[in-house]
Amino acid sequence: MDTFYAAELENLEGQAGLGDASIAAIGLALPFEFLMMALWVGTSNGLTSRLASAMGAQESGKVTQLKKSSHRIIFGLAGIALMVASCIWVLAPQVGLDPLVAQQFRIYGTVLIAGSAITSFWAILPDSIVKANHDTKGTMWAGVFSGISNVILNTVFVFVFGWGLLGIALSTVLGRVAGLSFAIFRARGHERRRLSLSGNRSPELYARPTRAILSLAIPGALTYVFIAVESLAVNATLASGADSVSLLASWTIFDRSLRFLSIPMIAASVAMLPLAARYFGAGNMQAIQKEYRTLFRAGFFYVLLFVLPVSYFVGTPLIHFLSDTEATRNAAKAAFHILPWTALALMPFFSARAVFDGLQKPRPSLLTAAMRAILFVVPLVVLGRTLAPQWGLEPIFGVTAGFTLGAGLASILLSLRLRKEW
Repeated sequence: MDTFYAAELENLEGQAGLGDASIAAIGLALPFEFLMMALWVGTSNGLTSRLASAMGAQESGKVTQLKKSSHRIIFGLAGIALMVASCIWVLAPQVGLDPLVAQQFRIYGTVLIAGSAITSFWAILPDSIVKANHDTKGTMWAGVFSGISNVILNTVFVFVFGWGLLGIALSTVLGRVAGLSFAIFRARGHERRRLSLSGNRSPELYARPTRAILSLAIPGALTYVFIAVESLAVNATLASGADSVSLLASWTIFDRSLRFLSIPMIAASVAMLPLAARYFGAGNMQAIQKEYRTLFRAGFFYVLLFVLPVSYFVGTPLIHFLSDTEATRNAAKAAFHILPWTALALMPFFSARAVFDGLQKPRPSLLTAAMRAILFVVPLVVLGRTLAPQWGLEPIFGVTAGFTLGAGLASILLSLRLRKEW
C-alpha cells in the first residue's frame, strides 16, 4: 500500500519527480526492511518450530520455558532495530544518492525501521503461538486488521494531514498495532485451551531454552539476511548513473509486485512449518512428505493459473498508475516480462525451507541461501546489468533475469537436498 500512496505524492505536492523519488526511496528501504523481517521471521520460525514440537509431544514445561525466553530475545531485537534506524538517519545523505531520493529515504527508512522495535517485534510470541496451533485463519485476520488500519491511516495522514512519505511510514508502523492486538487475543485463547485440555506427557525441560530457540532462529534469520544482501546488491547496481531514479523506481515496482504475488506461496510455507514440526515431534515423516508434495503442486498451479495472467494483463495498467515518467514505465514493463518466471523460481525454495525448519534442521536452508546470494544472484545481476544494454535490452531486464536465474538455481539445489532427507 505504501507504493500506491507514494505514487500520488507528486500530484498532491506539485514537486516534479517526487512520486518516482518516493518509490525509489521505498525500494532503498526494502533491504533494511528485509533485514528486520529476517530477524522477525528467523526468531518466529525457531520459536514456532520448538513450540509446535513441544505441543505435539505434550511437553507443557518446555512450552512455558520457551515463552519466557522469547521476551529476552525480543528486547535484543528491538535494540538492533533502533541502531539500524539511527544509521539510516545519519548516513542517508552521505552515500551519493540523488538529493531528493536521499531525503525521502532518510525519512521513510528511519521511521519504518525504528517502528519495528515499537510495534513489530512484539508480535513474535503471540504470532508463534497462533501458528504452532495451526490457526492460520488467526494469522490471516491479524494481517487483515493491520492492512485495513494501514489503508485508513495512509489516507488520513497523506490526504488529510499532508504528511507525505512521513505519514506513509507512520501508517505502516501504527497499522501493525491492530494486528498485534488481535494476535495477543487469539494466542491467549489458544493457551487457555491448551492448559485446560492437555497433560504433560514428559517432565523433561530444556537446559537452556533461549539457546534452543536461537539454535533455530539464528540460521533462519541469516537465511533472510542473505536475501537482504541480494536486495542491497540490486540497489547498488541500479543506483549509479543518470537513469538511477527510474531504474530504482522500476525495480521497486517489480519487487513489490513480486512480493505481493508471492504471498500465497509464503503463507503456505508458513503453515507448512508448524505442520512439519508437529509431525516430526510425533515421528510421522510419511505425513510430512505427503504435505510437501501437495504444497509443491499447489504452488506450481498458482503461478501458472494466477500469477502468469495477472502479470501480463494487469501489469501495464499498474505500472502506468504507479510511475510518473516514461523511462520508469518502459523499464518496469521490461521487468514484468520476467515476473511470473521469478515467482516460479522462488516457489521451491519457500516450500523446502519450511520443511527443513519444521524438521529443526535449518543449516541446509542457510547454506543454500548463502550460495544463492554470493555465487548465483549477485554475480548474475551484475552480469545482466552489464550485458543487457549491449544486447539492446533495458538494464532492468538483465537485472531481473539474473535474479530469476540465481533464485532458480538455489531452489533446485535445496529441493535436491530435501529429497535426501526422505
